[in-house]
Amino acid sequence: MDSIVVTGGAELSGQIPIAGAKNACLTLMPATLLSEEPLTLTNAPRLSDIATMTALLRSLGAEVTGLQEGRVLSMSSHALDNHVADYDIVRKMRASILVLGPLLARDGHAIVSLPGGCAIGARPVDLHLTALEALGAELDLRDGYVHAKAPGGLKGGRVTFSKVSVGATENVLMAATLARGTTVIENAAREPEIADLARCLRRMGAQIDGEGTGTITVEGVERLSGATHPVVPDRIELGTYMLAPAICGGSVECLGGRIELIAAFCERLEAAGISVEETERGLRVSRGNGRARAVDVTTEPFPGFPTDLQAQMMALLCTAEGTSTLHETIFENRFMHAPELIRMGARIEVSGGTAVVHGVERLKGAPVMATDLRASVSLILAGLAAEGDTVVNRVYHLDRGYEQVEDKLGAVGARVERITER
Repeated sequence: MDSIVVTGGAELSGQIPIAGAKNACLTLMPATLLSEEPLTLTNAPRLSDIATMTALLRSLGAEVTGLQEGRVLSMSSHALDNHVADYDIVRKMRASILVLGPLLARDGHAIVSLPGGCAIGARPVDLHLTALEALGAELDLRDGYVHAKAPGGLKGGRVTFSKVSVGATENVLMAATLARGTTVIENAAREPEIADLARCLRRMGAQIDGEGTGTITVEGVERLSGATHPVVPDRIELGTYMLAPAICGGSVECLGGRIELIAAFCERLEAAGISVEETERGLRVSRGNGRARAVDVTTEPFPGFPTDLQAQMMALLCTAEGTSTLHETIFENRFMHAPELIRMGARIEVSGGTAVVHGVERLKGAPVMATDLRASVSLILAGLAAEGDTVVNRVYHLDRGYEQVEDKLGAVGARVERITER
């Protein structure tokens, strides 16, 4: 099992290219199930989660090619021969549930295993199911699978989410494109990945209005065509690499970065004394002499501070001047990285959904264990600011969401090495 060794103390300088968004790509890929014509995605990231979704789509009969050498992912679902998303694949990744809406909309039936993924809270699929029921789906949960059917096809309806859900919004948005009549999605998620999905579906011929707001309206069409669509830059990878120079000093330009993707995060960085500047090619982040300042952070649905950057932000605040408070409002059990940071000398007190971080002057390298995707990279970031070596174990989580992290950080002067045990 791989581990990553980080030797702290180096200032960073240079450029880091930001890949296409994992969460957007994982949403766009199931859209191929809505059409018999090819869907091509450019700027696709090379990640293990993308490989898992590829395997799932192929198991349904879709053709998926490309990405080995470039960033172009070509898909075609002209000959689907299976409507069962098996547990052995779905258990690896929660985004697998996103094949449910498209399969149901296109062919009127699907059997999809309940999904797995990172252990960061319950994250039930209830909202997905109630949304599809509002479009006329008949659902039965048994033996760990969702058995879904819509014998006469899906029908437009009104979907009002009791709480904001990105995945449920994506699932019902795709399903509604082929439903008869008008669908109104209220309390819809507003994340950039939702807007990116809507742009792609519109290229395929869907009639969608209101993405990026709390109300999305979809007028169903009889069929969708093929399209070519560029995947939006990954705002979580962007925020992660922006934190690298903020934590250990220096100046790094994140190529492809845009402030509107993570404005609330940028505001918290600047409040902490970190400079964020727009450039012709992206965003430049710099930290001069001295430590960052303590700031308070509350995670919220977009356009608020992203929960997927909470662990990385905590790594910065561990060495900030003063005391910071982080409130996690999206997922329970998402402070599992805190005990590992404490092993490195951090002073953190966790109570329920709140973590209080008392900044220390310097962290010390230690062997630590990654518990989930974002925790993995937060420990690498902390290692950049630590004395000596930090060994991050169980980094298979990392490869689900970050491609070539050691190469990207190494290119700007970080001392990061992957160790593979045979």
